[in-house]
Amino acid sequence: MGTATKTKPQVAVMNAVHDLPVLVARDQGFFKDEGLDLDFVTTPGMAQVTTSHFVKFDSVFDRPLDSVFNEGGIDTYRMCEWGIMKRAVEANKQGIRDRKIVALGASMSKFAIVVRPDSKIYEPEMLKDKPIAVTPNNGSDFTTLKMMEGFLEPQHLKRTNAGSMLKRLEAVRDGKVAAASLMEPWISVAQKWGMRILIESHSTRAEAAGDETDAETLKKMFRAQSRAVEVLEKDPRPYVHYLVRETGGLLKPEEFQHWRLLHGPVTPYTRERWDDTYRWTVKWNMTVPGATYENTVDNRAWQ
Repeated sequence: MGTATKTKPQVAVMNAVHDLPVLVARDQGFFKDEGLDLDFVTTPGMAQVTTSHFVKFDSVFDRPLDSVFNEGGIDTYRMCEWGIMKRAVEANKQGIRDRKIVALGASMSKFAIVVRPDSKIYEPEMLKDKPIAVTPNNGSDFTTLKMMEGFLEPQHLKRTNAGSMLKRLEAVRDGKVAAASLMEPWISVAQKWGMRILIESHSTRAEAAGDETDAETLKKMFRAQSRAVEVLEKDPRPYVHYLVRETGGLLKPEEFQHWRLLHGPVTPYTRERWDDTYRWTVKWNMTVPGATYENTVDNRAWQ
């Protein structure tokens, strides 16, 4: 009786663009329908206008969400596929609290690279040797590489840190950087400000969980999220307030480009996807070599 310090699985909620199916499943009672009693823990994200923390780049494990996970404050979380892969691989190697890739997530977030409306940059290859503002080792960084590697040689693809989504958008507006990589709701803000979109692409989420979260709990959580996806695919507009709120009043609900939202059911993380994505991240020196599918991925929810 006295061995457990907590009784509820603790689920991270960060940027709404990552976590909208979780929020909808919570609001609609889909988790409760599965018999789950969860704690939802809000952590700072780079999409939120209120985020005041300075992201540390010496180790991703110093960042707010990762620190909370490492200290046992959350049990499951989701972010960009490559960010989850890096953390799962390197936590294993560094002896930090273990986490596994347990699913390909539900949110297929859009990223876009934007420039000033009066910029003389009209196509992606014109960003040769010009800094693009991203969050290093997060979705904007990885998706920028994926979008741009077909246009520029690696030595000419420059990325820099300019802070949160709002800070990097302001940096573009003020001419401090040539371009910025943004996700929603900040693409919609950029459009409102008259920014030019050079290129955009979807970016998949992955789900991470500690070994303590059992297969049946994950199965129920993923089933509830997948049910929420069906609601969102019919009409996401009742839920765009979660994204709009992150802009701190810079965007009205009707100004949010909800057509960019894309969601799909939570699915197993396949070996083929692991092979392709892990090789790609190692090629770009985004994570360390030597990991395997067996010690990084655990599709226990489907076994």
